[in-house]
Amino acid sequence: MRVILDTDLAMGAPGYEVDDGFALALIAAEPDLELELITSVHGNIDVDSATALILEARQALSLTNVPVVRGAGAPLVEPEREPRSSPTPPIRSPLIPDSGYAAAEIARRVVASPGEVTVIAIGPLTNIAAAIALDPRVTTHVKEIVVMGGVFLGQTNEIRMPGEYNFWIDPHAARAVLRSGAPVRLVGLDVTLRVRLTKEHAAQMASGSGSFGPLAAEMTTTWIDTVAERHPGDPLAKRSCPMHDPLAVAAVSRPDLLTWAPARVDVVTADEIGRGVAIADLLTGADAPEPQAMVATGVDVDGFITYLLDRLRSI
Repeated sequence: MRVILDTDLAMGAPGYEVDDGFALALIAAEPDLELELITSVHGNIDVDSATALILEARQALSLTNVPVVRGAGAPLVEPEREPRSSPTPPIRSPLIPDSGYAAAEIARRVVASPGEVTVIAIGPLTNIAAAIALDPRVTTHVKEIVVMGGVFLGQTNEIRMPGEYNFWIDPHAARAVLRSGAPVRLVGLDVTLRVRLTKEHAAQMASGSGSFGPLAAEMTTTWIDTVAERHPGDPLAKRSCPMHDPLAVAAVSRPDLLTWAPARVDVVTADEIGRGVAIADLLTGADAPEPQAMVATGVDVDGFITYLLDRLRSI
């Protein structure tokens, strides 16, 4: 299956999440997925740093034949909005990304191969919305857009960030993608927070035959310790970290690991208390609207963790 990964990858920057890098590694380890493009986007980290870290991860995972194209550095209609945090100065790499613009390259590849390319978006949806704006045929030619983003069966319970981060940082892009008519599957915090790696899992990764396992194990342990320091009142944070982005990859390679429900979804764009909140109508009423997305409502936790560890230990 041909895939494009759109990511705000921050793995490799001290104090930043590692799950986006694990998502890239899972694609590299999955024989059923053919990665043909990686695009960077602002989000967890500034876009220049994300691009540099993608290039370094590509090298480490022996994916040097896969092009990397820099993407949007700010939200669609709010260029003044900064990422949650970013190194100063941005991270640099001696490796050079491919020329062009992410949105244009996504649109070009999708339109050139109708029904063949799946886009996996694990950062803010700025590049995806821009690709659709550049060429509306993306909505009818893409096989599917699989998104890690949103909360659909609950809420974040955070006043400072009421929507899930990817939706909160660029709610206009999320709304544009959901309203575009493209086939969309959504993997939100409702399920991603259930799939967590522990230090025991890290030890299992380190014992694998590949070269990535020991690195993944070290990064997992470091990230668990970092999250525990930041959230001293969260008992889960003391012993594990969630694998948000790899679950979105598994939604493509192993969709049987998740439970899906049709839904009508919209996103609050106002810069107020509800910014980035996803409103999901699961179509239970007699007068329910037409669905325009599939939402993940459950996950086989043990099955996913076994699948992830097996794949990551092999590379």
